[in-house]
This record gives sequence, structure tokens and C-alpha cells, in this order.
Amino acid sequence: MLSLKKINGGTHLKEDIVGDHVKNYDFMMVLTHFKGHPMGGFGGALKNIAIGVASSDGKANIHTAGAMQTQGWQTAEDGRFMKLTGPDHDAFIESMAEAAKSVSDFFGEGEKMLYISVMNNMSVDCDCVSHPAEVDMKDIGVLASLNPVALDQACVDLVYEAPDGHSLIERIESRNGERILEHAEKIGFGDRRYRLISID
Repeated sequence: MLSLKKINGGTHLKEDIVGDHVKNYDFMMVLTHFKGHPMGGFGGALKNIAIGVASSDGKANIHTAGAMQTQGWQTAEDGRFMKLTGPDHDAFIESMAEAAKSVSDFFGEGEKMLYISVMNNMSVDCDCVSHPAEVDMKDIGVLASLNPVALDQACVDLVYEAPDGHSLIERIESRNGERILEHAEKIGFGDRRYRLISID
């Protein structure tokens, strides 16, 4: 495990605990399948680098907003960190933004990272769900950016513009999913503004 102590502007995490091999890489290309997520509302680039790069203890650290760093966090007696709404859930969402920023900061404050998000085969569930909901949206395409906050915002906006995005929109809103974007921008991770440039 590798502890990234640098979380500039964070309010929940004192450190981000990631896989030890991260230190062996000079550059990171983040390839994300954009889709819904049972806890986060949606899984985009920010969630991908926050949870995807975290070690087992790091995942516990993020899901509990810095309260626990052991793999048994799901059995916490009061179960407060398993709720899908409320202040503890919002703290988890914000912790994902902070963990993602720590990874970006580690890679030269984002200078050594590239993000690609694939908006195909989308449903309300993540690929990690054992029996995910059926795909219920038409493919939108592939987006790329050096700014993961703007990239995730663009993906969310395209879902809202899609005529068949109803179920994914409900999932995003029911989990307060856009809070990750708000918090990431608040802590100086990236700007939510973007300009879509088609290369068709």
C-alpha cells in the first residue's frame, strides 16, 4: 500500500491509500465505462481513479469518509456508511472527489494523466454488480479530456439530453451523484465548464 498524504482542500480524508505499484508509473491513462452506480449514482472518471486506484484499505477509507481503514467497514454496527442518502452518504461522495484529486496530484497535478470515457452499453448499474440491470440507453460515443471534472460533467449532461436517459437520471439524482462534481470543483480539482468538439 502507498499512502498519498497530499489532499489539498479536502475536508474528509487525511490520506488516500492506493496500490503500492502506483509509484512505478510515470503516466496514467484512465479508460472509463461511463454508467450508473448503486452508491455513487454514476461511475465516471472521478469514481474510476478514486475507487479503482485505491487499495482494499483505501476503499474502506473512502467509503467511510476517513472513519475506517479496514476491509470490514461494511459490517459497521450502525450501518450508517451503507445508506444511500443523507450526510454520511454525501461525505462518501465528497471523499471520492478528494481521493481522485490525490491521485491526480500525485501524477504532477494532472499533468501526467489522460481521461477517456466510453458512453456505450449504459444502464443504471456498474460493471461490478453481479446481476446488473439491462442496458436501456442507446450508445452515445467516446469522450476524452485532460480534465476529469469537465469530462464527467459532459457525460452527465449528455445523459440528461438523451431521450432514453430517464432511469440513469433517476439513479444519479437519487444518490446525489452530481455532488462529486460540485465538491471536486470546490476543492480546486477542475472546472465543470467544457466545450464539446466533435472529431467525426
